[in-house]
Amino acid sequence: MNSVAIHAQSVSARLGNSLILKDVTVSLRAGLWTSIVGPNGAGKSTLLKVLAGLLPHQGTVSLLGQPLGQWTARQRAQRLAWLGQNEASADDLTVFDVAMLGRLPHQPWLSTPSAGDHLAVEQALRVTQAWDWRARSLGQLSGGERQRVLLARALAVQAQVLLMDEPLANLDPPHQADWLAIVRALVSQGKTVVSVLHEVSMALQADDMVLMQHGRVTHQGACGDPEMHQALVDVFEGRISIQALSDQWVALPK
Repeated sequence: MNSVAIHAQSVSARLGNSLILKDVTVSLRAGLWTSIVGPNGAGKSTLLKVLAGLLPHQGTVSLLGQPLGQWTARQRAQRLAWLGQNEASADDLTVFDVAMLGRLPHQPWLSTPSAGDHLAVEQALRVTQAWDWRARSLGQLSGGERQRVLLARALAVQAQVLLMDEPLANLDPPHQADWLAIVRALVSQGKTVVSVLHEVSMALQADDMVLMQHGRVTHQGACGDPEMHQALVDVFEGRISIQALSDQWVALPK
């Protein structure tokens, strides 16, 4: 039985005057990959930001059994890594320096990076196949290359929990497959991964899935569960079907 990595209880959140999340309660199991799926405007990214402590909200969120507010910012940043959509980063920073930002939570104030920091960054850049560009500036990279560097920054944190919002944006199919391999390796190490994905077939490769619609969680369960497949079809108004293909589940348009 897996313990709970993140638990949200009766969470609501607004963006401006709009109520985006409406009394959401959800538990995400530790040591597994959970995908969050739903139509555009369902509140997926908002929920992920609330779970990361990046948005004010009503209700409670706990990380690794402790209320989010009881962690210091440094403690939380050591345990939870974040990869957001369209993240801004200084274009004149080198790829290596961007990835090194992931080590800041582990470094004493105003200290220089340690040998361990350098090793963590090198490992992250090699895993994401970005090591060869380490001396290039971020502004010289394509969208897909940039996304791989930002993933390396998140991996360099070596956090117990990783939250990723649309991590496949700008990645071509081979690098989407590489991302999937990275996630599976993280889970095999006991890490917890939570990702918001538009690619439903990729999301079905996760262990668990959270379905959202109109700011609420409509279903949660194992990705291989027939009830989950029916709930997935329903949330997309019958416009997809879930089929088995080469020992995995895929979503096909109808």
